[in-house]
Amino acid sequence: MSRRRVLQAAGATAAATAAGPVLGGSSAQAAISPARPDIGALAFPFALGQVRLTASRWLDNQHRTAAYLRFVDVDRLLYNFRANHGLATKGAAATGGWEAPDFPFRSHVQGHFLTAWAQLYAVTGDTVARDKALYMVAELAKCQANNSAAGFTAGYLCGYPESDFTALEARTLSNGNVPYYTVHKTLTGLLDVWRHLGSTQARDVLLALAGWVDTRTGRLTAAQRQAMLDTEFGGMNAVLTDLCQQTGDARWLTVAQRFDHAAVFDPLAANQDALAGLHANTQVPKWIGAIREYKATGTTRYRDIATNAWNHCVGAHTYAIGGNSQAEHFRAPNAIAGYLLNDTCESCNTVNMLRLTRELFALTPDRAALFDFYEQAWLNHLIGQQNPADPHGHVTYFTPLRPGGRRGVGPAWGGGTWSTDYTTFWCCQGTGLEMHTRLMDSVYYHAGTTLTVNLFVPSVLTWTQRGITVTQSTTYPASDTTTLRVTGTVGGAWALRIRIPGWTTGATIGVNGVAQDITTTPGSYATLTRSWTSGDTVTVRLPMRTVVRPANDDPDTAAVTHGPVVLSGNYGDTALTSLPALDTASIRRTSSTALAFTATADGATVPLGPFHDAHGHHYTVYWNTGGRGRTPVRLANAAGGLVLGIQDMSTADGGRALLWTDSGTADHDWDLIPDGDAHRLRNVHSGKVLGVLDMSTADGAAVLQWTDNGTADHRWLLLDQGDNTYQVRNAHSGKLLAVQNGSTAVGAFAVQDADDGSADNRWRLVQV
Repeated sequence: MSRRRVLQAAGATAAATAAGPVLGGSSAQAAISPARPDIGALAFPFALGQVRLTASRWLDNQHRTAAYLRFVDVDRLLYNFRANHGLATKGAAATGGWEAPDFPFRSHVQGHFLTAWAQLYAVTGDTVARDKALYMVAELAKCQANNSAAGFTAGYLCGYPESDFTALEARTLSNGNVPYYTVHKTLTGLLDVWRHLGSTQARDVLLALAGWVDTRTGRLTAAQRQAMLDTEFGGMNAVLTDLCQQTGDARWLTVAQRFDHAAVFDPLAANQDALAGLHANTQVPKWIGAIREYKATGTTRYRDIATNAWNHCVGAHTYAIGGNSQAEHFRAPNAIAGYLLNDTCESCNTVNMLRLTRELFALTPDRAALFDFYEQAWLNHLIGQQNPADPHGHVTYFTPLRPGGRRGVGPAWGGGTWSTDYTTFWCCQGTGLEMHTRLMDSVYYHAGTTLTVNLFVPSVLTWTQRGITVTQSTTYPASDTTTLRVTGTVGGAWALRIRIPGWTTGATIGVNGVAQDITTTPGSYATLTRSWTSGDTVTVRLPMRTVVRPANDDPDTAAVTHGPVVLSGNYGDTALTSLPALDTASIRRTSSTALAFTATADGATVPLGPFHDAHGHHYTVYWNTGGRGRTPVRLANAAGGLVLGIQDMSTADGGRALLWTDSGTADHDWDLIPDGDAHRLRNVHSGKVLGVLDMSTADGAAVLQWTDNGTADHRWLLLDQGDNTYQVRNAHSGKLLAVQNGSTAVGAFAVQDADDGSADNRWRLVQV
């Protein structure tokens, strides 16, 4: 049952002295380090207190969330816990929405608040946030201590009766509750208060509740547990594995593995995309749990499950803004254009996908595609999730992608409606609190003496352990340049790694105004190793292009991006009933300092701007491009300008694919259709797909195969050579698209087995 259906059916004080010691100062001083290191980790995030945002849209979001966290009444948040555990509610009013006293899974959001308060204190030293967290922990401890009188088992802690778990285990639960989902939030919040604030009371309440989970699940058979796991349980496997790592006690890993959901894990372990029809945010926390279990055990099956899940979700289920799902559910692979509706892109899913991305990056820090996605979702979905006009930074549940969508407007909470102080408390409101108090957590990573820069945002890194400060200054993404000033005790040689996004070409890096001769291949990391001097300034330029990106399932439906930024059309108060027909050739930037554009759609001029700024008006993210969704290119050979075409515009199977004389007709124009990490080359004239005939690996095989059977012989990898040329390599045979032996003869074969390094293997992509 979806959360929406459940909802429809359901109709600031000082810290208590019992809360344990509070460690003052930054999180670097206060954080409790895990007892067990993560297996396989090659890169590490900095503690929250070591990275500080400076003036920017990101910092504004943090400030608004911080204001709400300081404002909210903790006693009102405690209402359901106290009432359920037989304690007085201290005159506090009940809340509404998902925390109403009659809502099935009330008492989920308190864990999110605990995490957000702890993070805010770690980031800023905000003592109001710290005191609220510790007060809530002290009051939850009182609830837990009253279990005997309330008729509950020792350790139990929820806002509803323990009998819901009995019904869950018997598969008779019918009130829409998802009991372990709420327990996961409480466990996670308590763990965060323990490790960020040093609260021993949070630790004790946490261990008691985890012990209750152990007892409850330990008495079930494996079959009973697997049946129970058909009901959403959040990231129980993740938090219990975290508890194992934090305490060093393998008991909690055993409990975590009881939440390994075979029906979900088995297909993913086999690299099968069986996501269609599944409730999306029920699954993503399980994937996070899998990667955490890998880091606790070294069992590669867990790593493969998480990696395959990320690949499937990002490659086949993700919209242009980085979000996924429609009406909370995954649809068929690549089903994007068919699901542009009001209830797309549940925010929780994206928050959790970013966490999964971070976990995978720690294992494979050379895989720049991870943070290409992270930036896509973080910048285009989650920054704009928050209402910039609300002093408490309230957020949307879904982000509508229907034509004419509008944030803050929608039926109940099913569209883009904003959350409120006390009457909503959706899951996405809770994850939003967490997200907007840790926006800086992935900007920088470290490994030994190597520093990695993953995101380009105004910020200051205090690398306490090395006595180094890095100050990043930028107006990115309005500009394509960022600067990194290194100060402090920086002597000696060490490496600075900078992500070069896959969407850029011609990236440059300079130090103190001097261009550096280092490789800046798109979709990789550029490494700058030198003996540093305090005051050295690194300038990174990432040229941005405006590109039309078709939906996976419809080349005539597309979004427009400029560099990493999704641009949306501003339709003011005008509602739309269908996708506007966009003239892609009409897109023009109108400002050198702001991301302001215009275009012609349906014959009228429409302003375009960053989707994360699309507030207070109707917008469209996707457009009807009517076959113009891709800007065709000509593949001109770097050796002599020979152009890849179809000889005599032939539509015959096996027709030779090289026509050297450029007549200017469409037989020389090719659509580059994204397909995973590769492209398909479809001829604009004939519609034929460039492939290897019969998937031949023989030298000199003809390179046109007309029937697109979806196999890898039609997929071509574009390998950037760093000089505005590309090698085009077939994903099946590995053969290069080339001018064999440099021939200028009409009809020369266009595949070459050996890469001799000459220009006949290189192609310029010339926009038509």
